[in-house]
This record gives sequence, structure tokens and C-alpha cells, in this order.
Amino acid sequence: MKKHNFSAGPCILPEEVLKKASEAILNFNGDNLSLIEISHRSKPFVAVMDKAQKLVLELLNLEDKGYKVLFLQGGASTQFLMTAYNFLNKKAAYLNTGTWSSKAIKEAKLFGDLVEVASSKDNNFTYIPKEFEIPVDADYFHCTSNNTIYGTQLKEFPTTDVPMICDMSSDIFSRQLDFSRFDLIYAGAQKNMGPAGTTLVVIKESLLENVQRQVPSMLNYKTHIDKDSMFNTPAVFAVYVSMLTLEWLKDIGGIEFIEKVNNKKAELLYNEIDRNPLFKGVVNKEDRSTMNTTFVLTDESLKAQFDTMCADAGISGINGHRSVGGYRASMYNALPLYSVQALVDVMQELERNN
Repeated sequence: MKKHNFSAGPCILPEEVLKKASEAILNFNGDNLSLIEISHRSKPFVAVMDKAQKLVLELLNLEDKGYKVLFLQGGASTQFLMTAYNFLNKKAAYLNTGTWSSKAIKEAKLFGDLVEVASSKDNNFTYIPKEFEIPVDADYFHCTSNNTIYGTQLKEFPTTDVPMICDMSSDIFSRQLDFSRFDLIYAGAQKNMGPAGTTLVVIKESLLENVQRQVPSMLNYKTHIDKDSMFNTPAVFAVYVSMLTLEWLKDIGGIEFIEKVNNKKAELLYNEIDRNPLFKGVVNKEDRSTMNTTFVLTDESLKAQFDTMCADAGISGINGHRSVGGYRASMYNALPLYSVQALVDVMQELERNN
């Protein structure tokens, strides 16, 4: 029996994507060569990169709007550095909603002054700050759309004339947004799009006009745009599987369709957490993430029993992040509704037994 995979990342992937990817490892495009041993500059892989980039723009409704798509390496952690290196000239504004935005702030401080416009650190990042002001003279505003560790998600984004940069690593392609409001989006593929190894960057080309310092080649967005993500050898397998996942998403109805599915999954699990006296959520209800549901037992003596029941039901990956404990069910795009139902069934069984 295939397990119900609630892992926070690397993420669950669609079954059909895994099958196609495994076939390509042995024989890509019927050429009797493996995907991972062909040249990244060969026509077959250049076509993969081109298709992946076009699918990103199509799914985000950013075609013909002045955006470029890059598949880079180094994860979101390198983007914490890279965004500031390119665009922080004097002062930048950051919203601090968790571990990853805190890490982004740490890196950005190397390049200029920072204004932390708001933070939820005072209550262990269990809510999203509201009604903050972004300085009009900031070089850019940076936020994290979804917080995997704490289970919070921005439901609304500020309206500002300042360029907006967003880390969407864990909820990219999961819900409908006006993506044209963002000047730069970055996302590690392994949270909701593909395997670990590549990082998606969607950047408005006009933003490059704001670069005022000399930036090393590997950290310069223009370098990678000019070379179409081929300045250095890209993560061939990760890009290919990301392309397959984007194809899958398009074929099932795109972001409009998957958002409805994701909402159903989140509603099912949150309703059980709120109903079942043995469990409780740990973040503000209005800020709950549809991707990462965090919760705890009201009686910790039941932990061993609950963990055993989950394991017996084939439920995997629901332990909370090591820094916060408890439980975390990550419900990325490819996680089926029946997997969430399986978890709810175990929670109800625990209630009946106790």
C-alpha cells in the first residue's frame, strides 16, 4: 500500500509524474539515453526548459507581461541573499512571519538597512501581522506567503508602489492570486512543484533597472536571464520533473481547479481539529495555511498511541518541525483528498478509544 505522504518537503508528487520521470531515467524520448546523462544543451533538454518556463507563465497568467522564468539552484536560502544583493541599495522593508523570513532578514542585513515593518515573533509566529506600513522610499518589500513550520499563510497582500518580492516556496501554484502584483517570486521546487534541486524564480524584467552595484555572475539575475537558465549546468532531473508536474496541473484544470481541491482538504482537516477534543490548532484561525496544518494533542500521554495508529494506517510525515514539535500535515497539490480522510479517520478512532 502506498503511504499517505504528508511530508513538508520534499513534497508528494503525482503518481503519473513519478512514472514518467522513472521512465525518462532509463530511456528519455525513446533515444535510448537516460535523461540524467544527456547534455543540458542538447535539443531535447532545451525543449524541456523552454516548456517548463512557458508553463509557469501560463499557469500564473503572466504571459506577455514582461516576466522571465528562471530555474536556478541553491534553494530559497540562496534567494534570501540574491534578492538583497541585486536590489537592496539603501533600505528594504521586510515582514517577519517565521523562520524563513527571519533567515531572509539576516542575509539582507549584509547589504543595507532594513525596516521590519511587522513581526509575529512575539507570539511564536502563530499569526500574520496586519495593518503595517511600508516605507515609500524602500527599495523593495519582502514577504513569505506561507510558513511551513508554523502553519500560517498570508491571505491578502499589501497594496504598495514599492516593488514586492515574495518567497512562495510552499504554496506556489496552490491558489489563485494576481501574480502581476509581484515583481519577483521565488520558490524552492521541493515544496509543491518537483523534487529538491532547483529553485523557481519569476522576475519582472523592468526590476533589473534597479540594480546599482556590481554583482558576481552567479548571483546576478541578468546573467541567468541572458543565458536562459543555462549559465551553468542546471538541475536537469529536477527541472524535468517540475515540467511534468506543471503539465499535470494544467491538464487537471490549472490553479483554479486545484485551489478548490486544496480548500476541501484544508476544511476537512481543520473541521476535525476544531471538533475533536483530543486535538487543537496552534495558529490563529483566520491565518491558517491550506498547505501546512499544525496541531497538537490536548493530552500528550496519547502521543505514542496516536503515532502508532498513524503508522499502521500508512500515514507518513506528520511530525511537526523539530523547532516547534507537535504535528504538521502538509497538504500540497498532489496529496489526494482520501489521504486527508485517512488522517481524520485515525483522529476519530483515537477519540473513540479514549
